[in-house]
Amino acid sequence: MKIKAIFFDLDGTLLPMDQDIFIKAYLGGLVKTLAPRGYNQSGVADALWASTRAMMKNDGTVSNEEVFWRSFCQILGEDVRGEEARLEEFYKGDFQSIKNVCGYTPKAKELVERIKASGLTVVLATSPLFPKVATDSRIRWAGLEPEDFAYVTTYENSVFCKPNPMYYTNLCEKLGLDPREVLMIGNDVGDDMVAGEVGMQLFLLTDCLINRKEKDISGYKQGGYDALFDFIEEII
Repeated sequence: MKIKAIFFDLDGTLLPMDQDIFIKAYLGGLVKTLAPRGYNQSGVADALWASTRAMMKNDGTVSNEEVFWRSFCQILGEDVRGEEARLEEFYKGDFQSIKNVCGYTPKAKELVERIKASGLTVVLATSPLFPKVATDSRIRWAGLEPEDFAYVTTYENSVFCKPNPMYYTNLCEKLGLDPREVLMIGNDVGDDMVAGEVGMQLFLLTDCLINRKEKDISGYKQGGYDALFDFIEEII
């Protein structure tokens, strides 16, 4: 079917990064924010990981945001919910320094603008494990604006996460799209290429390739940004 929309992953796709380095910096910043409030550092780290896993297992009945806070409060105590405003301050403040461990390519903005100019719908299909304030920041680190996308998934507006295929199905339903009319572009074989299971067309960006299970990727359309530009021009 003819492509009507293009879904982009963010981390490692539009925003080049080593995910392990990014997570270490992010976790360190979050722990540093809550530790002065009397929370044990290792406890905060464990709670964040457990709550992230809980979101990844969300069955669609409530938002990822609600799943996160249920888990976070269960582990650290109900009083931690009172730190929500402090965490938002963290995302607006110290979180911004994490940009320094990420890369940057002007090709990301150039590509998104080229696609939008063609009339196709552009969606940011980043795994919704972060609040909007953090996602908006990472979009800007990539040289883009949240308004560049018709829709951006965050933990507030999502009820599934990658690699659950329902994440992609649900997103298409929200936007009134047939998955077969969508091209998913991402760098993570496990999280992004699973979109093919619901009928989406795929492009594997290999600049920051993640293939944790060492799957055979020979069957995917793939390559770096130059190859991706060529592929998009063919579609347009």
